[in-house]
Amino acid sequence: EKGESGHACWIQLDLKIMADVGLVGFPNSGKSTLIQCVSMARPKIADYPFTTLVPQLGVVKSKNLDPFIIADIPGIIEGAHIGRGLGDRFLRHIERTACLALMLDVSGFSANPPDIEYATLIEELKLFSPKLTKKTRIIVLTKMDSVTDFGVLDKLQLYLESKKETVFRISALSKEGIPNLIDSLGRMVKRERLHQIDHQVKFMKSKQFKNSIWDD
Repeated sequence: EKGESGHACWIQLDLKIMADVGLVGFPNSGKSTLIQCVSMARPKIADYPFTTLVPQLGVVKSKNLDPFIIADIPGIIEGAHIGRGLGDRFLRHIERTACLALMLDVSGFSANPPDIEYATLIEELKLFSPKLTKKTRIIVLTKMDSVTDFGVLDKLQLYLESKKETVFRISALSKEGIPNLIDSLGRMVKRERLHQIDHQVKFMKSKQFKNSIWDD
């Protein structure tokens, strides 16, 4: 079957995978607003934490790339790996995504500075399962429409890039940076799909199938 780009659609080989991209962040980091902005998903949105209690899935369509599935993962907080805020349950959902987008609120109204949120998210992922930090990921700076001090924002981006992170700036309300983010996510998903297919092919070739009836 052909996708919108004219290329063959990816056959999901790993049945444990729930979504191509998991949106990971603290409560109220803009995950639900983003998934509503880029797909037909309509999650509950409110100005209090943990409005999302189960993953919300949406299909994102791009002009030049095949559609991909994005998941709004319930908010992660410090201590999530030991169950605080039901975090251990939420972290299990992250295991079922192929790639990650870490969402950092840069509006200035979040409980913690974005660099602290970043460090906490990375630590919680690592403490729950080191494999989570090995997943392909990007960093998304959200709520750009509320930013007033761009000097601080530039320093934050330099800090994140010094950690070898790829950083995007967006506002789901004004749509700033959204087209570029969708395109980049689509390309990231495409690379991950090809990598997974290549891995599966190599695995199958390495298998030695023997018929015990005929083997002496």
